Formats: sequence, structure tokens, C-alpha cells
Amino acid sequence: MAEKVNALQAHALNFAGGWAKILLFAPLLAALYSSSFNWLVLKDWSREDYSHGWFVPLIILYLVWEKRPILRVTPANPSWMGLLVLIPGLLLYWIGELAGEFFSQYLSFTLIVIGLCWLHLGWQKLKVLFFALAFTVAMYPPPHFLHDRITFQLKLISSELGIRLLHLYGMSAYREGNIIDLGFTQLQVVDACSGLRYLFTLVIMAILLAYLYRERLWKEIVLVLSAVPITLVINAVRIAVTGILYKFWGPAVAEGFFHDFAGIFVFVAGLGVLLFEMWLLSGFRPMRTWGLFAAGSSSGGSEEAPARLPATASQVAAGGGIGSFLRPHQSVVALILLASTLVAVQVIDFREKTPPAKPFAQFPVHVGQWQGVRGHLDQDIIDRLDLSDYTTIDYRGPDGKTVSLYVAYYQSQTKGESIHSPETCLPGSGWKFEKSGVSNLPVVAGRRNSLPVNSAVMSKGENRQLVYYWFPQRDRIVTSTYALKFYNFWDALTRQRTDGALVRLITPVYPDERIEDARVRLTAFAGDMMPVLSEYLPE
Repeated sequence: MAEKVNALQAHALNFAGGWAKILLFAPLLAALYSSSFNWLVLKDWSREDYSHGWFVPLIILYLVWEKRPILRVTPANPSWMGLLVLIPGLLLYWIGELAGEFFSQYLSFTLIVIGLCWLHLGWQKLKVLFFALAFTVAMYPPPHFLHDRITFQLKLISSELGIRLLHLYGMSAYREGNIIDLGFTQLQVVDACSGLRYLFTLVIMAILLAYLYRERLWKEIVLVLSAVPITLVINAVRIAVTGILYKFWGPAVAEGFFHDFAGIFVFVAGLGVLLFEMWLLSGFRPMRTWGLFAAGSSSGGSEEAPARLPATASQVAAGGGIGSFLRPHQSVVALILLASTLVAVQVIDFREKTPPAKPFAQFPVHVGQWQGVRGHLDQDIIDRLDLSDYTTIDYRGPDGKTVSLYVAYYQSQTKGESIHSPETCLPGSGWKFEKSGVSNLPVVAGRRNSLPVNSAVMSKGENRQLVYYWFPQRDRIVTSTYALKFYNFWDALTRQRTDGALVRLITPVYPDERIEDARVRLTAFAGDMMPVLSEYLPE
């Protein structure tokens, strides 16, 4: 009897101590990730593509709640192995903080939470919670360059399928990029009016259904992978139906209620197809026999909680319940690592704002033999790009052929306020973007004897344009967006600077010339322009 009382007392103490430590770590994590999650909630989740993020925390809480019976009887064995996840999570935090990359910070949060659970709960309990913790990734949008590449290509595929369906119906239709020309009107498959905005939501739903399905692994993989083609086909049907109804009802079918209803239809129909696919993969068994509908299942699975073993006071004190999951040594080490990171972020200024050597408004409109006309960006574009300074000038050479110069300058690149690559900004509106690699121009650029640039050709029907772009970053010229992020991280850490610029040159490929002729023109202009540009960029 006395041993039972002691065990209950020890359990109560561990429960109270566990919650006290949770209340200590939670504000610490909130302080570390406040800016990132503020952006996630207010910016990312406000985008239609990722509005499902509001529901993910509720799903995670449900998944953990369903595991209560198993968690109660699974022993907690704190392990130092959790540092193998916690430390990479901290490294990702610093990469995201200094390189100005939200996605790195999002992933670091997931890794740090998993690492803390492994440190204090042990591997057996972590296995029970692992899917719920890993599912936090569903809250995060992928990096912009990855999102734009994926969605742009998928929109082209979906619009091409829509064209073929219109042809089957007997309608004349032609596609240029993501613009569908019906003859009597044009439909543009852009983000705001694309059923593909439900692509990520449907993929996440497929992952959740596969987890709850509890079938063979290959069936779960097929279910998840099928979400992408299902969305593409259903969205193609939506595009074709919109084109058909447009002829009879006019633009009302592409906007307002019909537009919103069509987008929701893609998700609902996609979910219905996924459930039908689950029925096929289960061998036509009734839904009530599936894992997620099986009575008494835990989180949809067929796993059963092991029987509770008698516990002594020492075993309970060692951590048998989820409320007593922290041991002193692991807690102290984790606390020191997280607290020192927070102090460093708050105390050290890693990004001193470095203004341009001269205001770009003074950039000359006369460069060598080139005479230009200065342009201006709308204020909403400037705000969206978070520019510190910029210039955009259209130059004309002695032969009358033009080169457009655009320079965007950032005094300090932070999360959400960093350089946008033309590779993700230029494609669209019917233009096909074909990157042809990196070229080294015979142009003196600072201490360099050549200028490395990204070269690309944009085509739209018979029209073609040649594009050069590169990123002057402090005392180096970068052509890769990955290198751009790395040097932002490294220079913030070693030099407290993340200033940089984007330089973009565009010239048309005229009907009477080859692409090589356009290259000669851009190279000649770059040779005249670079000495002038060096006067505006800080050393």
C-alpha cells in the first residue's frame, strides 16, 4: 500500500514537473520563431494555395489525442540521441535567419520539436508521435522558387489537357504558355483562377488518408502519388467546361460565384476520386472495414495499446507518462542551446543596412553609345519586391536596336525581403522561359576579367528575347540562387552584411538576326554598363 502511494506521489510530481518544463520550452520556441510564424500565418496561409494551413494544427492535435492510450503505457526513456536532430535543427534555424529563408526556419522548428521529444521522451514514445510531429511540414509552403517552378509547369500541362478536351468537344482553341485562345476570348490559367490552388491541399489530404488507411505500403504510396495527376485531370476538365460555358454565358463563368465554385469542385471531386481509389485498392471492401473507419481503431490504425505493467515508484519517477517526459540533464542542455540562440539573435546585429554608393535615380540614361529612357515601377510592385532602390532604363543603340536594363538593390536581405530570381518572375503571360546555362562574358567586372551571367531565351509565338541576369553580392558575382542564399548566410555571420543586387538585361531577337547577334549586342552593352554600375554598388 505504501509503495502504491509513493508511486502515485512520484507520478504527480513528475506530471507537475513535466508541465512546468513544457511551459518553459514553449515560450522559448515562441520567441525564437515569432517572426517566422507571424509570416506563416498572416502571409502564407492567406494565400489560397495554402489556406489549408489553418486546419493542420487541429489535425496534429487530433492525431496526438488519438494516441493517448498507447502513450500512457509506453515507457519514457530519455536519450541523448535527440541531439542528432536538435543540433541540425538549430543549424537550419541559423541558415534561415541569416540567409533570409523562411522554409529553413520552418523545417528547423519541426526538427527541434522532434529532437526535444527524442531527448526527453525517448525513441519508443517518439515512434508513436512521429507522424503527428512530421505532419507539421504540411503547414509550410515550399520555397518560392520551388513553388513557382512546380505550379507553372503543372499549369501548362493542365491547360494543354484542357485544350485537348475542347478539341474533343469540337471547339477551336489554341494555347500560348498558360493563355488559352478560344477565338472569341482568351482564358488565362493564372494562380488566382486555377483549380491547381488545391493541389497542395489534395496532396496533404492524400498523405493523411494513406496514414489512416493502414494498408500495404505500396498502396499508400500509390494513393499519395496519384493526387497530382488526379488534380491535373480534374482541373483540365474545369478549364474545358469554363471554355464551353463561356461561349454561352460570357465572362460570368470565369469569375465570381462560378469561379469559386469551380475551384471548390476540383478539391471535392479530387477527394471523391481518392476515396474511390482507396475502395479499389482495398479490393472493393466496404468503407467500414478500412483502417480509418474501423471501430476502436487508434488514429485509424489497427495497432493495439500494450497492457499496462505494474509500475514502482522509481519507474514512475523515471518517466512513465507523457507529463513526466523531461530528465534534468537533457532539459538543461536543450535549454542552454535554445536560450543561447535566442540571446545571440536578439543581441547581435547580423545585418547592417548598407546603402548604395550612389542613388540609382542618378544612374545615367547615356552610357557609351547607348541613349536611354528611364522607366518607373508602380508603388505596389516596389512594396511587393521590398526594394531599397532600383533603376529601369530602356537603351537604344546606334543601330536603333534596344536593350532594357533593370537593377534591383537591397540594403539588407532578410526573411521575406530578398532578391527574386527572374527565373521565377519572368515566365508566364504566354512566354516560354528556356535557361541555357551560365556564360562568361569578356567584360571587366571589378577585379574580374570576365562577367559570369545566367543566359536564357524567352519565346512567345514568333517573338524571342535574350535575357542575361546575375547577382552582385558584396565583392562577388553570383549566378545561382542556392549560392545567393549561402553567401547571405556566410556574410551575415562573418561580415554583418547581406546587401546585394539583381542585374537583368533583355534585348529582342529581331526577325533579321540570330540569337548570336543578340548575344553580341548584350555583351557590348554589358561592357559599357559595368564600369558605371560599379560606381553605384558599395564595396
